[in-house]
Amino acid sequence: MSFATPPGWYPDAGTPGTDRWWDGTAWTAHTRPSAAVAPHDPAHQPYVPQAFGPPVPPAPPLSRGGSRTRVLAIALSGLLVLGAAVTAAVLLGPDDSGTRAAPGLTASDPVPSAPAASATPSPQAGQDGDPGVLADQLNGITLAVPDGWEKAKNTSDDAPTIRTAVSYDCPGTSASFCYRGTVSTRSARAGRTDPKAIAEADITTAADKAYEEDVLGRRTHGGITSHRVLKAQPVAVAGRAGYLVRWRVATGKGPGGVVQSVAFPSTVGSETPVIVRLAFDADRPELPVSLMDTITRSIRPIGDSATSGGVGASIGP
Repeated sequence: MSFATPPGWYPDAGTPGTDRWWDGTAWTAHTRPSAAVAPHDPAHQPYVPQAFGPPVPPAPPLSRGGSRTRVLAIALSGLLVLGAAVTAAVLLGPDDSGTRAAPGLTASDPVPSAPAASATPSPQAGQDGDPGVLADQLNGITLAVPDGWEKAKNTSDDAPTIRTAVSYDCPGTSASFCYRGTVSTRSARAGRTDPKAIAEADITTAADKAYEEDVLGRRTHGGITSHRVLKAQPVAVAGRAGYLVRWRVATGKGPGGVVQSVAFPSTVGSETPVIVRLAFDADRPELPVSLMDTITRSIRPIGDSATSGGVGASIGP
């Protein structure tokens, strides 16, 4: 028998003296000192697993200090092996043919550093490491990260995601964190190729995931009570003919929001269509609907910063 571990604060194994928030499915970026326990939230009580109770959440990833220690240990091991090889070359001297072995490094020679391994070409790696650019390597696109936003390290569906840096307690439940704005990318389901049909079908899913309920079934905004279509039209994205659908949704709690689904052919592989979902809380001055158009215009193929496209661009036959 298995049980889901309830959301709450749990000790961070990678950072002693710190608690990290477990949202029920994954560790989040929210931390606090272990001593700072909010008395009004029962999820903040120390967690003690029982004999047949829910399992302790998996330990969050170790801090960078642990990775740095492992890197130093590996580097030191490499130096010891190199030193042994140099010593053997000096002791052996000439080989059987009377020629001397090729000279190795001496103790005074600088030790060359090995180039870092990279799984992707350097332009892609540079974009992926740029805090101002979100790279979706699978679908071969990048998009700009607005000021005040961040790349999400953990998401429930592992989709490349950016979001506003500051979270808040969801209006429908205090047991979950919400973000004012999110943008994510993903591949369309296999067998679907028409951008219009894909966007029209995906907008309902985009709205439900943003404002109906989360992966644990919690109605974080009190559920969607109604929606209104703001826009549904062809759009050029990264030089490809796509389609955009945008809704305004009203919710049981909170101001509601604006959601958008954009579908267009990928520039890589079999050109499987890409979906970009956007969700903004409504009536936020820092999140005008025009920012959705700006983000859509920023979408580019990886390694190409000059491809034309964007809302309102002309689309050929």
